[in-house]
Amino acid sequence: MSAASVEQPFDDDEPFSLTAIADEIMERHPGYRVEIVGGHLLVTPSPDAPHARALTGLMIPFITAGLHGDETEVLQNVGLWLPTGDEDYAIPDLVIVDADIDDHFVENNAYDPVCFRLVLEVTSSNWKDDLKTKAVAYAKAEVPVYVIVDRKHQRLHVLTDPAGEKYEHHRPYSPGETVTLPESIGAKVTLDVDEILKAAQKKAS
Repeated sequence: MSAASVEQPFDDDEPFSLTAIADEIMERHPGYRVEIVGGHLLVTPSPDAPHARALTGLMIPFITAGLHGDETEVLQNVGLWLPTGDEDYAIPDLVIVDADIDDHFVENNAYDPVCFRLVLEVTSSNWKDDLKTKAVAYAKAEVPVYVIVDRKHQRLHVLTDPAGEKYEHHRPYSPGETVTLPESIGAKVTLDVDEILKAAQKKAS
């Protein structure tokens, strides 16, 4: 899910915590997602129905492939601790993680990136955060596979092989194509791009 950066005014004489500000925003606006990436707050309103529909559709092939079991789990909205700042964390829309994720808790409901095999985002209003800001953050966290359902440009992006601040391989797929994800996620999974992008669009009235 994408978000808008929020600049917070503060007094140089007073210490402040982005985490405390994030908690206050979530308390005042239930349903909003607040992340800290690169020292900036990203605030996202509740997702729309097509966004949720796309995620539900994406869970099906992962679960069918056996990825929600004893070795791995398919989860939504799990915090991922980022190495990009002292308070940085992201909350990907969908993840595939090692089943022992509970042993990798860091803080603030976020977990060590070592147990994440795949992260997936479905874009919303500010798609640049998912395509650029989070791509850098997830690469730095060495998450092996990053998938983006790009509703703005009607593409599905697959990024693999993190190296420093980028992924070595970034392949966009168009409607009509299929995507076979790296088996490093724990199983062979093939996605139908057209099916995913259609699910992420508003239904015609």
